[in-house]
Amino acid sequence: MEYVAVILPSLVVGLLFWFAMKAIFNADKAERQAEARAQAEADSLPVRPSDPETK
Repeated sequence: MEYVAVILPSLVVGLLFWFAMKAIFNADKAERQAEARAQAEADSLPVRPSDPETK
């Protein structure tokens, strides 16, 4: 039982770190997908000659 008491804190901290990193990477992936969708939508919009950006 002593071995469990010694290793358990490290396992718990490791699991917390793993869940935190997984959440960060999932949020980053979702943000990159949303940015790609927004960029694709912006690229598909027609450019009007009267837009000041085209001058």
